[in-house]
Amino acid sequence: MLEQLNQGITQLIDQLVRAQHSDGTWQYRFVESGMMTDCHFIIVLRLLRIENREDEIRQLAARIAGRQLEDGSWRVYPDEQEPNLSATVECFLALQYANRGEQTDSSQMNKAKQLILQLGGLKRVTNVMTKFLLAMTGYRPWPSFFPVPLALLLLPASSPLHFFHFSGYARVHMAPMLVLGERKPHFQTPDIPFLKELAVPAFSLTGESYENEDWSSHLQRGAGSQLHKWAQSLMNAPGQLKKLALQKAEAYMRDRIEADGTLYSYASSTILMLAAFSALGYERDEPIIQKGIEGLAGFLFPDGDGMHLQTTTSTVWDTALISHALTQAGLPGTHDAITKAGRYLLSRQHDRLGDWKLEVENPAPGGWGFSDINTINPDVDDTTAALRALAPLLHKMPDAGEAVDRGLNWLLSMQNEDGGWGAFERNNNHPLIKWIPLQGVEAAATDPSSADLTGRALEYLGQTIGLSNRHPFVRKAVRWLYEDQTADGSWYGRWGVCYIYGTWGAITGLAAVGETLRDPRLRKACDWLLSIQNADGGFGESCESDVVRRYVPLGTSTLVQTAWALDALVSVHQKPTEPIQHATRYLLQHLATGSGQPRYPTGAALPGHVYSCYESYPKIWPLLALSRCRNKFTEIFSTFFEKS
Repeated sequence: MLEQLNQGITQLIDQLVRAQHSDGTWQYRFVESGMMTDCHFIIVLRLLRIENREDEIRQLAARIAGRQLEDGSWRVYPDEQEPNLSATVECFLALQYANRGEQTDSSQMNKAKQLILQLGGLKRVTNVMTKFLLAMTGYRPWPSFFPVPLALLLLPASSPLHFFHFSGYARVHMAPMLVLGERKPHFQTPDIPFLKELAVPAFSLTGESYENEDWSSHLQRGAGSQLHKWAQSLMNAPGQLKKLALQKAEAYMRDRIEADGTLYSYASSTILMLAAFSALGYERDEPIIQKGIEGLAGFLFPDGDGMHLQTTTSTVWDTALISHALTQAGLPGTHDAITKAGRYLLSRQHDRLGDWKLEVENPAPGGWGFSDINTINPDVDDTTAALRALAPLLHKMPDAGEAVDRGLNWLLSMQNEDGGWGAFERNNNHPLIKWIPLQGVEAAATDPSSADLTGRALEYLGQTIGLSNRHPFVRKAVRWLYEDQTADGSWYGRWGVCYIYGTWGAITGLAAVGETLRDPRLRKACDWLLSIQNADGGFGESCESDVVRRYVPLGTSTLVQTAWALDALVSVHQKPTEPIQHATRYLLQHLATGSGQPRYPTGAALPGHVYSCYESYPKIWPLLALSRCRNKFTEIFSTFFEKS
């Protein structure tokens, strides 16, 4: 089996080295498991009457149509138990707009329409983005008020709640939403039949629980009279203030447009921005509109029977992770693949201040972002990934040392007061946000410390820098992780699926800074992992875990989640236990045969709504886990594997 291990690692190395582009990048696809971005792009192209995009619309529609299930529905993730109403509505509407109503009476469209009606119709839609699409297309009247007051944009930092209390990824969606909520546009599309039988009467965007209630009464019930008075005064803001707030929202968006024309490099926020600009009077042929469309088109790629619009590109993330995995697998820092990746990563380090600076004392740029085009929105996970990848180059590239210093300083400056790390901004977890009557607002609008990011930050600090739990700020992070541990020993992971992901991040991070199995909390975490190992040696978790907030087995193993679990177990054990051997065999067997579940979504963004399949993950994480297993147990491999 040692020979199989070496062969498996060599096979992955060869595949990855061959896949590298001449500029040093790896450009794997970042695929949404649902259809949201595809649907929204089709609809906004039609609403804004953008010409010369018929081929893209046709191919996007083909992918959507090809993923409809027998019952007429669409799902957000493959094993979702019930038809997803919001996803089905978006897909139905996108196909209606793509085909200009020419296939409304087809069996496929009829199935979807009947299912929508059976599920309660458009009135039962809870997804906020879907509600906006319905309002813009006239299938749902705009509410008389929007749950978040437009005047929020004008409030100073001393207010109980202000715009920058929301997370960065929420703000770039909220700004265009606030404009749309105020302007209440109804885009005219006379060439597309309107299906009156689906339209619903006016009621609040706040959802069924608050259908007949307003924003201020919800706050009065939940958060006290002072906040109620504050919200009421915002909703009654005079016209001049609303005009000023609209100008502020417009400026906020324009100031955060990347060079490719996208807003914060996200497809979803860019689509909303284009609709908001149109509502403000921008014409479709204006450069800012055309550049935004071109930027979105740059996210497109062929996918099976059609075309898919990525949420963004994952180039920086993939390049950093792959370069680090290759060095763990034995490639030296002098290898051409590593040096080319290093030069690329150095070129993508951020050199200007962004919104992340607001909670940081003496802020200085130095982080990395997720996508190739991201220049103003760095994040903790991409920064630690880039720093790991650059570590072997410190004595080989003259400018690597300074870049690593700036990156490390940025990372440390982003540690939250509670000891953990969030993704994009420091101390971004305002308690009042949960009272806003929008579905999923707490997950979508806050950026708190998370076990996965805190663990991976610790793993870098311990494994690469050599810091330990003797350092006060490390000890603070360790303390936060243990406090965040669930009763069964696992950790919830915010940006991956889900408890396996969070537990892997926490265990590897704790082990890297000196925590051992002598601590019963760490033993409990490992016992939990062992308790969910499948009979085939692998691990597999459903996206449903992210919805119900408890571990839900997938029923089959995946390469990615097995690699995460194996890496966690290897990090805390001093010899290759039977569960470690079993997981290793699973990976090697399925890598050799090309089996497993490579396309099950293991990336998470918004619970119950947005999950992603990273095309790179079935290569990166098995390579990293198998290499660390071999590296750690190299002296006992001969006896370890001779029984196999």
